Amino acid sequence: MRSVAPILMLIALVVGAVLLDRPQPVADLTFINRGEVHSLDPQRMSWLQDFRIADAIYEGLVDYDNDTFEIVPGVAQTWEVSPDGLTYTFHLRDTAKWSNGDPVTAEDFAYSWRRALFPDTVAGYADLFFKIKGGRAFFDWRTAQLETFTAQAAPLSGPERLKLAQAMLDEALARYEQTVGIKALDAHTLAVTLEVPTPYMLDLLAFGPFKPVHRPTVEPYVKLDAATGALRQHHGWTKPPHLVSNGPYILAVWRYMRDLRMERNPYYWNARAVKSDSVLCIAVEDANTAVLAYETGTIDWLSDVGVDYRADMLAQKQKYMDRNAARYDELRAQGLGYNEAMAVLAEESPPQPGERNDIHAFAAYGTYFYNFNCQPTLNSGAFNPFKDARIRRAFARAVDKSAIVERVTRMNQPVANVLIPPGSIAGFEGAKGIGYDPAKAREELAGAGWEDRNGDGFIEDASGQLFPTVEILFPSVAEHKSIAQAIAHMWERQLGVKCRLREEETKVQATHLQEHDFMVARGNWYGDYGDPTTFLDLHRTGNSNNDRNYSNPAFDELMDRADRELDPEKRMLLLEQADAMTINEELPLLPLFHQVTLYMYDPAELRNVSTHPRLTQFLWEMEVVK
Repeated sequence: MRSVAPILMLIALVVGAVLLDRPQPVADLTFINRGEVHSLDPQRMSWLQDFRIADAIYEGLVDYDNDTFEIVPGVAQTWEVSPDGLTYTFHLRDTAKWSNGDPVTAEDFAYSWRRALFPDTVAGYADLFFKIKGGRAFFDWRTAQLETFTAQAAPLSGPERLKLAQAMLDEALARYEQTVGIKALDAHTLAVTLEVPTPYMLDLLAFGPFKPVHRPTVEPYVKLDAATGALRQHHGWTKPPHLVSNGPYILAVWRYMRDLRMERNPYYWNARAVKSDSVLCIAVEDANTAVLAYETGTIDWLSDVGVDYRADMLAQKQKYMDRNAARYDELRAQGLGYNEAMAVLAEESPPQPGERNDIHAFAAYGTYFYNFNCQPTLNSGAFNPFKDARIRRAFARAVDKSAIVERVTRMNQPVANVLIPPGSIAGFEGAKGIGYDPAKAREELAGAGWEDRNGDGFIEDASGQLFPTVEILFPSVAEHKSIAQAIAHMWERQLGVKCRLREEETKVQATHLQEHDFMVARGNWYGDYGDPTTFLDLHRTGNSNNDRNYSNPAFDELMDRADRELDPEKRMLLLEQADAMTINEELPLLPLFHQVTLYMYDPAELRNVSTHPRLTQFLWEMEVVK
């Protein structure tokens, strides 16, 4: 383990500076999030760190049990589902209140979900709301309406454009009320009608984008744009002291790239469930500084250990576990969970020199992969070899994934030949995927017309044209670069192609992914809910997270049939066929390994950390006991 002696000044500069200009009381729980929060508007969220805060300040109709992920009541005290599985009726508790004392009503949910279904809002997960009757049709209709506005408004003056935009908005609101299956029957009753039965609907409703916002607070920040005809969402309402929330906490302080502080919501109906009165999230981008902040006692929990020496830290943990293996097994046999057993060990057998017990590796509900651009041509207009599934399969077969997890990441993550982590979804039998087979890879290339025809070590087509240089796009993070270098070397050696690395700042890389501006690019996905569609929908034509721009009518038809299938077993069979099509044959992406999440915390001090692969971590359940 690296020495911590020189770090006091560093911590004072990086972390202490956050606190010096405005002294605050010491928080009950202090942690470093996975990254800086991008938005606290639940309808516009798409990042894990945003959802973690959303779960603390907002509450949906239903929630998860954070250990079993069974659905439990939230704002909705009870609910019924119609015999045909299409209509859900929720009965809201009359004790649910916003942080300003206003009651939480069915209309709050109806308004919030309408925001997501208006393309004007640019909601990252708008497609999840398409499960609701009329949702997709309205979204597409409003999109076309805004395009019509652009054409009709071209010759108009500013006031005339605004008048036209208002008329179109009024038409859209009326159409929404008539066609979309979301109805506030009274202040405490919400009825939701679906397009087709959706077995995982309650799981979806516990997810961040379905949480409500406080309409009287939001509306003053919504303006009709005369230039585009769209409603423009300004986000001053998400900042303290303006933000009004309905969850366990209120937002007290949010200084971007510095810190975010939450304090107990005095109006939260389930106050007894809240373990800590205050939570402080410190923004630290540098992975080494984050570890040092933990080791100096500045924070109680580091939610993502990203240092390049983390494999060495895990080796120290393994040394500790090896020494205490018999006692650990005994404690688990007595019914203690991982954290409870580790807490007992911490008291009975503190780490010896060269050991540590405060780094924890948990299997996660996610997969690290490489995207193949599946467009007919690249954005530049250049020839795209990866439009051919044979090429994609060949490049997949040429990657030794075991070597990557053993020698590059040194984390020994589970090798992934599939996108959906095996065994993570009950009743789903996933495909096997494509493993390492360089000889078969070269056969695939030859079948697609690419061979080394002149013996120079590089492959050409029948005309003698060299295979295009393969550009690998990845974010500017040391581990991603090391993986890209290793894969480039494998492809060059095994396939006879040239590779070029394209390293970009994380946000820039994310933008180019969304714009399909790449040839091959690093990707990552964590499931949002407990159904295969949370992964398989990534391949659907037009899906907002389909960075590969993959489109296959046969796959889309299988997914549509699964949507309509009422029999659970038959539905799973259809999803298994769709999975096999994409992961055995089409391969729009190359799975590399299933994710492992690393935390740092003292098991004797931090309680109620969930070990479930979904790893949501409800901050109000966590408790520090010194």
